[in-house]
Amino acid sequence: MKLYSIAVLLKTPEGKGKILTSQNELSSFGYFQRATVGEFMTFTNKILVERTATSSRASVKEQEYICHVYVRSDNLSGVVIADHEYPQRVAHTLINKVLEEFTEKCPQAQWSSVKENEVPFAQLKDYLQKYQNPKEADAMSKIQSELDETKIILHNTIEAVLQRGEKLDDLVEKSEGLSMQSKTFYKTAKKTNRCCVIL
Repeated sequence: MKLYSIAVLLKTPEGKGKILTSQNELSSFGYFQRATVGEFMTFTNKILVERTATSSRASVKEQEYICHVYVRSDNLSGVVIADHEYPQRVAHTLINKVLEEFTEKCPQAQWSSVKENEVPFAQLKDYLQKYQNPKEADAMSKIQSELDETKIILHNTIEAVLQRGEKLDDLVEKSEGLSMQSKTFYKTAKKTNRCCVIL
């Protein structure tokens, strides 16, 4: 089981996802892949927040990863990216804890005025390390009753989150947040995966 990323975002009045703070654990990726993987995590975080309704949760499968997202009623949002073995309940509990502590430490007035990824929140790194072992972390967090009351939508791929007629390939191509290297990596990985599926 592996936890790759935790991000706190704000869903702006225009419906865009703005990253306030994030932390990634990319040591399992090759050194030269890490920047590209990090860019795609940022890209995915924003798309998920933009496409998730306010006051709702979702879990989205994308290849061997699952992205968990929660957009609160005040539009503060959390995204956790993990592998498919990571327990969904623990991921959503983690999002709750992070958003609660973030709200305590960072006043709401600060959220819209700061630049992207510039809200200091050192606790995110601690959460990313602590929750690598979900069994140990789950014993510390008992918010199960709240999660049981909340409807969590599971999408099979990120494509299911996109609006009708939208394609992930088009969004990747138009994205200003991805470098040319990351876009080329995405196209190459997609071709490689398509080849393997045929076999």
